[in-house]
This record gives sequence, structure tokens and C-alpha cells, in this order.
Amino acid sequence: MSLRQFEYALAVAEEGSVTAAAERLRVAQPSVSQQIRGLERELGVELFARTPTGLVPTVVGRAFLRDAEAAVHAARRARATARAGAEELVGELVVTVQMGFGTRQLPGALGALRRRFPRVEVTVFEEPSSAEMDRLCRRGALDLALMAKCEQTPANAHHLGDEEFVVVLGAGHPQLAAERVELRELAGEPWVRFDRDSALDGVLLQVLRDNGLTPTTVARVSQTATAVRWAAHGLGATLVPASAVPRGHEHLVRPVFPAVSQPVIAVVRPVAGPAETALLELLRQETWSEPVAQR
Repeated sequence: MSLRQFEYALAVAEEGSVTAAAERLRVAQPSVSQQIRGLERELGVELFARTPTGLVPTVVGRAFLRDAEAAVHAARRARATARAGAEELVGELVVTVQMGFGTRQLPGALGALRRRFPRVEVTVFEEPSSAEMDRLCRRGALDLALMAKCEQTPANAHHLGDEEFVVVLGAGHPQLAAERVELRELAGEPWVRFDRDSALDGVLLQVLRDNGLTPTTVARVSQTATAVRWAAHGLGATLVPASAVPRGHEHLVRPVFPAVSQPVIAVVRPVAGPAETALLELLRQETWSEPVAQR
């Protein structure tokens, strides 16, 4: 088996046909067909089922493609690391971010990374589910994760700073007259919440329970900006990291009492390459708040 065969198989799986895969890879169609057939003969299994609508990976094929993708990604990282010492860094950087964390800091750090390494391709997954996060980790595709500290935080995590959480209320809400909103004053308030597998929804639910509140869920959304806008229109209150509030909504935001904050950490893969190491340092240089309890 060769890395080229892995790349051909992945292209066929993504495109659904040998013809489309060959066009994307800029090679002759017979070459792709030959490589796939040779790979299937060597493995002794059928990787793709031939259907009227195209080629579809079999059960065995899907399992093989997960490992093939990890191998291709690892090879790209190895090439990038090897070339970094002699010439401009080239490769792919895969980053995952828990929704709402580092909303202001990550774009600045990525922009600086892009200027330093313009040929590095960055892919960002925002708020993948726990299952998706596990899949990314298992296949070795994840280079850096930006997330809130949790019970299973890795020992090699890097603490960047803290995110203060704020409440967003509709225009004209009486609690906007206060400089800081006491959470117990929001008893009976409907809440705009997040997906059930979201770290943000876990924070919101725990905060409300700690303050003796039982949330009435008026809506669930998948993006912090949507939650803020819906709350601003009076649909219900929401709780988000301060840095996730879109511009133009600051007048509808108030810090809460008791104060709520979450430590933000970055976790890089065990053998970090130059791109993720540089991104980590750039994230450290961004402005992060101090823990709320210390202010």
C-alpha cells in the first residue's frame, strides 16, 4: 500500500466517482481506477460499493478510510515539519474550538499566523459534538483545541486566560438599569439556550441551578450570535462569554452576580509542529481577561 493509494481512495469517497476524483487530483481516470483495484486486491476486501448513483464506501471501506485519512494527515504534517527548517512552512493545521470561547482572540491569532506562514492551510471546527471531537482525536487529525477547562483537562493543557460570562436581555428589560444583574432576579425568565451537547449550555444550566433557577427553554440555537440577537429581540435571556457578543449589542449586556467565568485552555497534540506551536504563542499574546473573582 502507498500513500498515493490512500489519497486516491479518499478522493473517490469524497467525490463519489472515479471520474470526479481524477479531475480533482488532475490525473488520468484509468490511473485512479487501477490504484483502487490494486488496493482492494492487496487488502482482499471491497472498499466501495458500485451503485447507480456512484461509488459508496462499504462498512469495511469506511473503517479503512478513517485510518487512511489519519495516515495522509500525518504525512502532510511530517512533510511540513521537515520543510520548515529549510524553507517556507507548508501544510495543514486543524483546530477545534468550543463555541463562544476565544471568539475575539482566535481570529487575531489566526491572522498573525497566516501572515507568518501564508502557505499553511487552517481548518477550524467550531463546537463539534463530543462524538465528533473523539473522532478527530482518534484519527490524529486534531492539532490544537481551544476549550474551557473541565474535569478531564489534559495535564499538558496551556491556560490562556478566562472568559467572563454575561447575560443578554431584550431592549427595555428592567434589569438593564442595574450595572450587574443578580441572577436570582431573573426567576421566571425564559431562556435562549444552546444545543444539548454544547459546553455553553452546560455552563448556562449549571449556573441557573446553582442560583436556584429552573430554566424555561424558549429556544435552542447553535451559534452564540444567534442567541444574542434573539435575546436582544426580547425572546428570552441568554448567557454567553463576553467576547462572543456581536458588535452593536453591548448596551443589552450586563455582567452577573454571582460572577461567572470559565478558564480557557489550549491543548496541542503531543508532538507539536511549528504551526501549532506558533499559534499557541500567538494566542498567549492575545488579550484575555483575569478571573472575575480576582477583580
